Amino acid sequence: MENQFLRTEMVLGADGMDALRRSHVAVFGLGGVGSYAVEALVRSGVGELTLIDDDTVALTNLNRQLEALHSTLGQSKAEAIAARCRDINPAVVLHPIVGRYEAASRERFFDAKYDYILDCIDLVSCKLDLIETALVRGIPILSALGTGNKLDPSQLQITDISKTYGCPLARVMRKELKARGILHTRVLFSPELPAATEQKETPPPGRRSVPASLTWVPGCGGLMMGGEAVLDLARRAKEEVK
Repeated sequence: MENQFLRTEMVLGADGMDALRRSHVAVFGLGGVGSYAVEALVRSGVGELTLIDDDTVALTNLNRQLEALHSTLGQSKAEAIAARCRDINPAVVLHPIVGRYEAASRERFFDAKYDYILDCIDLVSCKLDLIETALVRGIPILSALGTGNKLDPSQLQITDISKTYGCPLARVMRKELKARGILHTRVLFSPELPAATEQKETPPPGRRSVPASLTWVPGCGGLMMGGEAVLDLARRAKEEVK
């Protein structure tokens, strides 16, 4: 019988699709990377999504974020992308949360059971706590490192953080995670050297600069992350059947 996920089921199988329908994935950060990760998840048939971001859609988001349209300017990113998800799959269960993940408020974000976490947030301190919290609780997590100031999506790769190189954010994350006793976690990164840019925006509090960003690098990274989560969840179902 034809259904909207038929082409996906042809490669992942009925057991894989059933696993996706029963899976709950949380996406922290819904910008250029996170919005495309959500797109991959909802279009692949993941049954439940928690969507977390404290920001609203701004004019400068229009160049790269899926929820950013002239019709959604000023809306919360979490609610805007939730509306998009409902239009793609009316059966998906959604939990949009308007808020910033921080150590002091982490329990607010862990009152549900997650099968997978995609970390697409920017701030190092928040990423560190989210990774540590997920690993302690036994939740698979995949974290995005920097895609700003990058031009070549073919250099993006998913690997263990111990195997990263050429990425300043990866270097900081390796050091800080090691201080917490964490030597291994999965990340998306690019070794591409950052492009020279001209600063056109005033940085928000706590930031020294605003990174330039194109459509295709964070977008490709987000699709890669969403695809990795989908394949991991489907693969786990096949292993359980065996």
